[in-house]
Amino acid sequence: MNSKGAEASSMDEGLTRLPSSTYVLSVCQAMNLTAAVVSVSVAALAGERIAPSPGWATLPYGVQFAIVAILTYPGALFMRQFGRKAGFLLGATMLIAAGCVGFVSVEHASFVGLVTSHSLLGAYVAFANFYRFAAVDNLSMELRPRGVSLVVAGGVLAALIGPWLSIGLGSAEGYAPFALCYASFVGIGMVTMALITVWRPIPAIPVKAASDLMVVRQQMTAPIAIAIFASASAYMIMNLLMVQASLVMDSMHMSFDASTLAIQGHVLAMFLPSFVTGLIVVRLGFRFTLCGGFILLMAATLLALIGIGSFGNMLSGLILLGVGWNLSYIGGGALLAKYLTDQNRHRMQGINDSVIAICATVGAFSPALLQTLIGWKNTNIACFLICAIGLILAWRGTRRAALG
Repeated sequence: MNSKGAEASSMDEGLTRLPSSTYVLSVCQAMNLTAAVVSVSVAALAGERIAPSPGWATLPYGVQFAIVAILTYPGALFMRQFGRKAGFLLGATMLIAAGCVGFVSVEHASFVGLVTSHSLLGAYVAFANFYRFAAVDNLSMELRPRGVSLVVAGGVLAALIGPWLSIGLGSAEGYAPFALCYASFVGIGMVTMALITVWRPIPAIPVKAASDLMVVRQQMTAPIAIAIFASASAYMIMNLLMVQASLVMDSMHMSFDASTLAIQGHVLAMFLPSFVTGLIVVRLGFRFTLCGGFILLMAATLLALIGIGSFGNMLSGLILLGVGWNLSYIGGGALLAKYLTDQNRHRMQGINDSVIAICATVGAFSPALLQTLIGWKNTNIACFLICAIGLILAWRGTRRAALG
């Protein structure tokens, strides 16, 4: 069979079931999110230990998000020019470098080195965030929601492995606190590199390049705009309320174990539904998936408005927040994948993930400020209003596009 016949065979196979390459990317995503869980667990603590002053403790983690926002679109263009595999291998190299620099920096109490480590980690994430889109390259329209969903489901493994690594390596004898947590990035990066080496994407059909401005003008249709808004707003709200909830639970004098349990329940709620979200999109359509996501996010904010006097209330709110994020984020990603073509996919995916990264950065930087200025309840009121706008846009916009 010639190469064209092999490609056609692969395409036909993809019409009935997901190819093995999708499962490889799901494991890669698990590695990506494991590094993210370890990072969020130790970044502030390591920063507080070696920062010039306590106010600088969260700077490394904030810089990490800023680098993701800056490099996401250039990363998309790099992969358009040199291919997905080259971009993912470059990202894995950045992760290994982040682990080496982070380990040395923590061992020698270098705050500048710690910021550099998180900058390299952000560069890795900027490439790794495209795993979910690489999974749907050349898949049939029917399988694209399941492909996006399966890759995001890799977060379940991360929710289990990440805390175990952080706790097990955080205070290892003979090393500075958290040094081995950063060293674990080296191992995660090497596993990722091995997986990407054996990954076999279906070659894309060459297309004539178009200018960025022309692509945006021609392709920024209502469904694509709704897809970007759904994913980005859900990510911002999830980041904001998750981090601020930790501050609120601390102010309520909940134990560290209790607050850790609540956050882990939230993370599992973010990723466990991914095993069925793709089927939900196929069975119920984009309209009901996105609207369901925004309704659950609104329910999470309403729980906060009812009261924050119990652990059960906080845990329930965080679980609703996680499931609502899952439906909105995966639904938005699947909707975007449906409307992209070979001509615009890299650029529009770059724009999509750049907007998500910017919103996630806002969500990461603002919780402490909002907690001080307007408090937990008013923050939830603001998030409720954003979700209400998203609900209206998803219902009306997808109806016009005959998607639901």
